[in-house]
Amino acid sequence: MRNLTLTERLSPILCRPISEVDRRRAALLFLDWTGCAVAGQVEPSGQKMTAAFKEETGPCSRIGTGPSSPLMAALHNGALGNVLEMDDVDRQAVLHAAPTIIPAALSVAEYVGADPDKFLNAIVVGYEATIRIGRAVGAGHYAFWHNTATCGPFGAAAAACYLLENSDLVSALGLAGTQAAGLWQTRHEPDSMAKQLHAGHAAHAGVLAALLSVQGFQGPKSILEGEQGFFRAMCPGADPEDILANPKAEWLLHETSLKPYPACRHAHPAIDAALKAFNELGASDSDVLVETYADAIKFCDRPNPQSTIEAKFSLQHSVALALTKGVPVLSDFEPDVVGGPLKALRARVSVKETDAFSGAYPKHYGASVTLYGKTYTAHDAYGDPEVPMSENAVKDKAIGLMTHAGMRAKDAERLAQAALESDLIKYLSLLP
Repeated sequence: MRNLTLTERLSPILCRPISEVDRRRAALLFLDWTGCAVAGQVEPSGQKMTAAFKEETGPCSRIGTGPSSPLMAALHNGALGNVLEMDDVDRQAVLHAAPTIIPAALSVAEYVGADPDKFLNAIVVGYEATIRIGRAVGAGHYAFWHNTATCGPFGAAAAACYLLENSDLVSALGLAGTQAAGLWQTRHEPDSMAKQLHAGHAAHAGVLAALLSVQGFQGPKSILEGEQGFFRAMCPGADPEDILANPKAEWLLHETSLKPYPACRHAHPAIDAALKAFNELGASDSDVLVETYADAIKFCDRPNPQSTIEAKFSLQHSVALALTKGVPVLSDFEPDVVGGPLKALRARVSVKETDAFSGAYPKHYGASVTLYGKTYTAHDAYGDPEVPMSENAVKDKAIGLMTHAGMRAKDAERLAQAALESDLIKYLSLLP
């Protein structure tokens, strides 16, 4: 008798009971993603994604344009959710689950006419698969590969399989894994929009894998641990068995973090620390030292950003904003602000990696800012499980994003409430 593969051993973990509390968390994440995706559609990369496939037709809704096949709906809506860098994140997996899992679950739920509970259950299962694999891939993978892109297809496939009759989860996970891709080179080229394609492709790949599995199209069962599989090829130093850690633990979507500010999550703890200084001292133009963990500096040490996306990945810009005006908002990352008076303060912000913050990472995203001889520290970022956003705060964020995109406040409120209630028929009818 052969040994079971990792995908076969993972499957029972994805089939555990799901409670009303779990579904409520899934609904909150659905609400958060909705605000991000609606706002993302009106941005340049969102508009280009819409224009590229505007002739598509089919039964599944796409934000800002006509319906299409479930595959293209997953691709389109998946790309939109990551545009503004405000989508949720799992700290240990270092990935955004929402823009890969939720568009896949939404397109297939609409395709098969799933009820709200089954749709939310699919989100729970999808998050679990993606986060488990993301937490296992290790730093060697993240050094080159965008975890959202590479681990997202597995969760998208799991979510889609949950909703499709006669699907084969093991085959779908194998087919998802063989499509895993997405390189960090996109972050080195400011004009690149590939990061959004990563999320859309992951959602598309998962739905494709699940639909093919229904037809008996077989995928490689040992895609994770095989001699030429995902971990051997792409995850140096990592142990694929870690995917199965704590099999009876609470569903992992409860450990995801939500993002209150429109910047890279690695910048958030520094923003929180700077806000503590701002609340005590008021606006400041002092020399500032930011201390944080190595990955925050690797991805966000940009003292002179030249564009909106570079500013969102700039510790210097984010901290300068927080120290001069308080809580950053979307408009603070627009070109006129990026190229404006903040340049002088950004030049006075220095950054440094410290063992204390790097040692706590990735379980904790921390940072401190020091100015006028006093240090302000955030050991966890606002929106993390230790410092959660309330339901009302998440709803306000989503409504703010949707009105930023041009929706009337009343319409945004109705869509947000439909998402929170997971009334899919009403929700789909209200999408712009």
